[in-house]
Amino acid sequence: MNTHIQDGKPVADAAVLAGQAAYHKRALNLYDLMVFYGSAPFFWRCPASEFRRLYDVSVGAEHMEIGVGTGYLLTHCRFPVLDPRITLVDLNPDTLVYTARQLSGYRTEQIRANALEPLPVPRRDYDSVGISFLLHCMPGSLHEKGVVLGHAASVVRPGGVVFGSTVLSSGVPVSYAGRKLMGLLNSKGIFHNEHDDLDSLREQLEKYFVGHELITRGSVALFRAWTPVQA
Repeated sequence: MNTHIQDGKPVADAAVLAGQAAYHKRALNLYDLMVFYGSAPFFWRCPASEFRRLYDVSVGAEHMEIGVGTGYLLTHCRFPVLDPRITLVDLNPDTLVYTARQLSGYRTEQIRANALEPLPVPRRDYDSVGISFLLHCMPGSLHEKGVVLGHAASVVRPGGVVFGSTVLSSGVPVSYAGRKLMGLLNSKGIFHNEHDDLDSLREQLEKYFVGHELITRGSVALFRAWTPVQA
């Protein structure tokens, strides 16, 4: 179970909360430097340019971002229109506020929600949904947390794209330094990817979509997927 009931309302469990708790206000000020110019290129062997390229070819005019981080990729990508509509979805209120501030030049909406649960937005309402560096922070195996892909599939329009990235622990090359850092992050409850492998990710993409692209750069999987299986 990913939630429990408190005062008549669903509440995310401890593992879910722990995964997002590290992204507090002070940490967010250093996040881009530590992740896109630190751990990603030097430990996971995937440069920031790969993530930016993925966003450039994937974002639509009506975009949802699940697990917003700092908004770095959204502020550096090229949208297909001058005035996109961006919906920010995250369980952490600090990341929502921080990212909305970074994207102050765009129309944004903030929604606090647990991505492991159905999303509280209209179905088939978005051109694109981004899920970057989120899955490896979520508890459970990819067969369990892959439901996030299903929830994303339910809100993207037919022909739209769900895309993103995640750090894997097997089925991809992991350097010695990367393995040590991965172990540390898992021990602290920041990562939950001890059993995340490339084949399981591929299976989840095939489960929820009729077409997808999946490539790896170092320990990172980057994916794009289209057209939900169910209309």
